[in-house]
Amino acid sequence: MSDQRRPRSVYGVGEDPDPRFSLANERTALASIRTSLAVIAGGVATAALIQLDVLPGALRAIAVVLCLLGGLMALGGLRRWRRVERALRLREPLPAPEMLSPAAFVVAAVAVGVIVLVVWFSL
Repeated sequence: MSDQRRPRSVYGVGEDPDPRFSLANERTALASIRTSLAVIAGGVATAALIQLDVLPGALRAIAVVLCLLGGLMALGGLRRWRRVERALRLREPLPAPEMLSPAAFVVAAVAVGVIVLVVWFSL
């Protein structure tokens, strides 16, 4: 009987690795999804502040960036899960993370933007 698990691009190659490694990979992917949801929630919370009429353009931009980043992080987590699971099944070296640096830089840039807004309005 053939393996019916999906996606076949992942489960259709190699052999099953030690379940502990697959489960750790799955937990990492789920952590990426949880983090992306938190970033999206930050975007929604920022969007809620637009009604205060305090730099609505800047707040809108921050909200959009956070929501886009959250969506990209979710997709990046899925992509990383696939790449790592394939590498485990084929007994290849694990791939380097792709989303870590870009996500960190965008979050840092948003943090600087928020700090500038807070300082600007506290003067």
